Amino acid sequence: MTVAPEEEASDTAAAAPSRDLLGNFCFYFHFAVMIYIVLGWAIPATAALAFYLVFLPGVALQWLVNKNACVLNNIESWLRTGGWRDPSNREEGQWLLTLVKDVTGLEFTPAQMDAFTYCVLAVLWAAGLSHLFWW
Repeated sequence: MTVAPEEEASDTAAAAPSRDLLGNFCFYFHFAVMIYIVLGWAIPATAALAFYLVFLPGVALQWLVNKNACVLNNIESWLRTGGWRDPSNREEGQWLLTLVKDVTGLEFTPAQMDAFTYCVLAVLWAAGLSHLFWW
């Protein structure tokens, strides 16, 4: 069976809901933070590496104390609803999980994504620490 371009476009749109200006800003800001987390260990500056080594545990700590939600999602919720939590925001507490599902179609449990995320943070923190000492 052949899929018409219109049908394919509507299937893609159903998989990832459209975002308004605030939603796009928050999504891409999250994405920029993720890129910094993934690549920050390679920054060739001592002060930047020292900040990175404080930033990564700070990110993990705020997830732990904020019920696995990112403060960026909470700020978006506050701007939209006036409340720190928004149950209708499917990305709150699941930004990476939602991103992986939307991009790949793979479904992981929150526990699986948490284990993966915290392991990656630990490896990247160790890479940043080793880079700092060998820089």
